Amino acid sequence: MARKKSTRKTSSEPKLEGYIAGAGEVVEERIVPALKENFMPYAMSIILSRAIPEIDGFKPSHRKLLYTMYKMGLLGSTRTKSANIVGQTMRLNPHGDAAIYDTMVRLSRGYEALLHPFVDSKGNFGKFYSRDMAWAASRYTEAKLDPICNELFSDIDKDTVDFVDNYDNTMKEPTLLPAAFPSVLVNANTGIAVGMASSICSFNLTEVCRTTIELLRNPDHDIMSTLLAPDFTGGAQIIYDKSVIQSVYETGRGSIRMRGRYTYDKYANCIDILSIPQTTTSEAVIEKVIDLVKAGKIKEISDIRDETGIDGLKITIDLKRSTNPDKLMSKLYKLTPLEDSFACNFNVLIAGTPRVLGVRDLLNEWSAFRVECVRRRTYFDLHKKQDRLHLLQGLEKILLDIDKAIRIIRNTEEEAQVVPNLMDGFGIDEVQAEYVAEIKLRHLNREYILKRTQDISQLEKEIAELESILGSKTKIRNIIIRELSEIAEKYGQPRRSMIIYADEIEDEEITEEIPDYAVNLFFTKEGYFKKITPLSLRMSGEHKLKDGDEITEHFETTNNTDLIFFTDQCNAYKTKGSSFTDTKTSVLGEYIPSKLSFDEGENAVYMLPTKDYKGFVLFVFENGKIAKVPLESYATKTNRKKLTGAYSDKDKLAAAVYVEEDTDIVILSSSGRALVINTSELMPKTTRSTQGVQVMKLKKGHRVISARALSDEVIKNPERYRAKSLPSMGQLPKSDDEQLTLGLE
Repeated sequence: MARKKSTRKTSSEPKLEGYIAGAGEVVEERIVPALKENFMPYAMSIILSRAIPEIDGFKPSHRKLLYTMYKMGLLGSTRTKSANIVGQTMRLNPHGDAAIYDTMVRLSRGYEALLHPFVDSKGNFGKFYSRDMAWAASRYTEAKLDPICNELFSDIDKDTVDFVDNYDNTMKEPTLLPAAFPSVLVNANTGIAVGMASSICSFNLTEVCRTTIELLRNPDHDIMSTLLAPDFTGGAQIIYDKSVIQSVYETGRGSIRMRGRYTYDKYANCIDILSIPQTTTSEAVIEKVIDLVKAGKIKEISDIRDETGIDGLKITIDLKRSTNPDKLMSKLYKLTPLEDSFACNFNVLIAGTPRVLGVRDLLNEWSAFRVECVRRRTYFDLHKKQDRLHLLQGLEKILLDIDKAIRIIRNTEEEAQVVPNLMDGFGIDEVQAEYVAEIKLRHLNREYILKRTQDISQLEKEIAELESILGSKTKIRNIIIRELSEIAEKYGQPRRSMIIYADEIEDEEITEEIPDYAVNLFFTKEGYFKKITPLSLRMSGEHKLKDGDEITEHFETTNNTDLIFFTDQCNAYKTKGSSFTDTKTSVLGEYIPSKLSFDEGENAVYMLPTKDYKGFVLFVFENGKIAKVPLESYATKTNRKKLTGAYSDKDKLAAAVYVEEDTDIVILSSSGRALVINTSELMPKTTRSTQGVQVMKLKKGHRVISARALSDEVIKNPERYRAKSLPSMGQLPKSDDEQLTLGLE
């Protein structure tokens, strides 16, 4: 929204020196034009010049660093201090030295983040799988280019790629590197730009080269037959799902599941984790395992430690006696980052435009790029050889009369006339005459000239071959195929990531081991709950309760039981008895509405413990109706905590009674009448919110006030209150039945 221009009083005082007119004023400016003018250039710069890799597989920061090292002569056996490299790179990359050094670390062999690192490092370069293992400062480490960089720079001086000025126009830098293999897929690359990101997983070099060769030969080649799956430098296992892999290959998007690799030492009774997913660190794994042990979710582990050393990553887990290591690892795969997913997003800059490509399209784009590189290299070589042939053809004419050439030069009075006189004397052009004139006097002999002119026929053959290559797409493809085969043979490595198939993994259900022991459950009228062991109950005194509160329910059961709390808003909340801590009678207990996060104003009216969800719940309403609902209606496959519509909301609930099997219950109304029925007379309803059937007739102004299971302690003569047919008004108690009222109050 536009801001209004503020009014500012103009001072009559003279303006101070350095005063800027209009400073401090708030001017009106539209938000959309402001974003286009200020934010869009920034976003474009991030996308095109920083975060997204190009078809050669490099971001600008990578390319500037490697090219600087190449120009420093580090593509050999000599290393130099990393600080020297960082300083030289700043001529191309106008960022801080820390950012440049971080880039070099991630490309280094010591860091181990790439299948085929481009920097051969010496010293402490940290490890990609460790968060805390920091690399040494640049003044302590040394580096040079790895031999595989020969395939990046071998043709760069033959006009294979375009060069542009650096940021201050003092030197040239390449826009792309003429990579002779699809490095965009060989080494992992991730980046986050503005509004988009890129995440490319790594593949085995040999498989990538073979797949590219087959695509050059047959555009319809089945990629999955040669490019098996991604290959990660950490060696994590790939969980192979054909449909997922195929989707990634076709669309460039998807999620690759991977898990760490481990071995079991039965003599030491410990598990050694030797590889972890590319997306996590050893510290994250260890911390998660420790948290699970402290929380009591994993009890099979006695100790865990990081034993990473010169041989690589190693996390050791000591096991308790009789622990099954495979079952424990199945649990750790589910609960820790030992199993994770790599989110693929093959977003690459193609001719300055970000595009998400599948593997086939990406390799086709790289092939087109490489064809152009080979074509430009061939044209460069052709042009050089044609120039060389042209000079030698002029030199060949001198062979006819060397004395004449010497005589022309000797008899020429002015130096500027030497070249024109040679041109006239032998019928050669200026370039050839200049070349002849520059020959040293000692070389003006027949032997020298014959040695030089012997290459003419060979040059003519080579020129013809180069011209045929430029005129044939097939020959250019064959050159690329030959180079890819040589690279795969020279630099290829076995797969590091083992492939395991998803249908072969035993997906065991993780069940938390809950100790099961006898407990007493108490629930009060005000909604307080206590779980007390029998021993503690015997040693305790009276229950501590709030003023006016009383215990309404008492159950003897075990700790491993489900609890259902019915509320006055027709909801049911489910929880576990084990989720409550053991307590004593001397405490108030836990307030259920707060513990289970009831809605505001919602109160618990009935508690029901169960293990097998057998039996029925009788919902007795104040209007005299009773709904008989099977308890299994409240069993859920998922761990749902709240069930809405637990019973009918058509009338207010007077009581809820649980019966394991059909039995007698007694119902009392506000008029003092009692009714005894057997629950077999009620048909169970499959719908939880059923209104039930009319059981007790009520006079106007009266209601049902309570109900409970019948026992001798409640009523002495139950047959007197049993109705022949339902609904019934029940019977008033006699004077000798005073227990009836006391038992139901």
